[in-house]
Amino acid sequence: MIDWQTARRTAARLAKPGPETSPAEVAEAVEELRQGAYRAEGPVREFTGLTAGSGTAPVLVVDRPTWAAANLESFEVLLDPLSRRLAAQTKVGPLGRAVGDRVNGVQVGAVLSFLSGRVLGQFDPFWTGRGEHGRLLLVAPNVVQVERQLKVDPHDFRLWVCLHEETHRVQFTAVPWMADHLRALVAELLEESRTDPEAMAETLGTALSRLGELGRSDSTASLADLFQTERQREIVEQVTGVMSLLEGHADVVMDGVGPSIVPSVKVIRRKFDQRRKGKGGLDAVVRRLLGLDAKLAQYRDGATFVRQVTRKGGQDAFDAVWSGPENLPSLAEIKDPAAWLTRVHG
Repeated sequence: MIDWQTARRTAARLAKPGPETSPAEVAEAVEELRQGAYRAEGPVREFTGLTAGSGTAPVLVVDRPTWAAANLESFEVLLDPLSRRLAAQTKVGPLGRAVGDRVNGVQVGAVLSFLSGRVLGQFDPFWTGRGEHGRLLLVAPNVVQVERQLKVDPHDFRLWVCLHEETHRVQFTAVPWMADHLRALVAELLEESRTDPEAMAETLGTALSRLGELGRSDSTASLADLFQTERQREIVEQVTGVMSLLEGHADVVMDGVGPSIVPSVKVIRRKFDQRRKGKGGLDAVVRRLLGLDAKLAQYRDGATFVRQVTRKGGQDAFDAVWSGPENLPSLAEIKDPAAWLTRVHG
């Protein structure tokens, strides 16, 4: 149970300020990102062959606190069924519950504040406000900060970022069942959560006994992995397979479209790939605990899957992934494209 208002306030308070910019620079970056998303849409649709469905998804250029608040809004909706179950089964007095909710709110807000300084853009497929089907969030201060750190052409970099994120917007608007599929997987994941006190104590004990896994150099475990049941791990693997496909596909599209509209794309890609490897020290530890290293593997493995399937079977063979949930690759198939081709195409 989480006090969402506390989470929002915490995320806003802890979010680090963006790079020093003048009002004119801010206005230019915001407008360029907004226009970049729409400018990228045509080339992305032409390259992928994905056409717009009936749904719409707005493009929003935001700052760090707004990005955190938007994600907390989606989390609140997704976690509501689990929160209700916990409230019904947890025998805690009003004061204890209020304190616990606020403590949880502070913790969640702190995590979102950390992430808000690292995300360049994100497509939120779970947003359904005003009848819209998702929304694209571009975090302007982070884009400006990274383009300065990398010392790349800012106009090219902004359009390059938009190419990747716009691909996600195209994926979800052209394949309307995708968001529903992911939402169903998340709902099942939460339904599998053990909420009675004895089960929760058992889960905590198991997690504590496995903490040593996080310190092993060959381990890919994150904190979340330690608290999952066997069925939840299976569901997470399904979700990871889908996200690897979507992220890898976006990277392939970005590399395919980039040279035609982003003059310095080779320089940007080389420098950005170096940045993706992350920093050492505390940053590396936090990335590991939050599972961000697994996120990086999604780009790499997903892109390899897309390229190998397309090379061996052609574009039509790959496009079968968009025809229905049954054709989505599993995590094992992401790492073995030939197995997916055999299963889907015989």
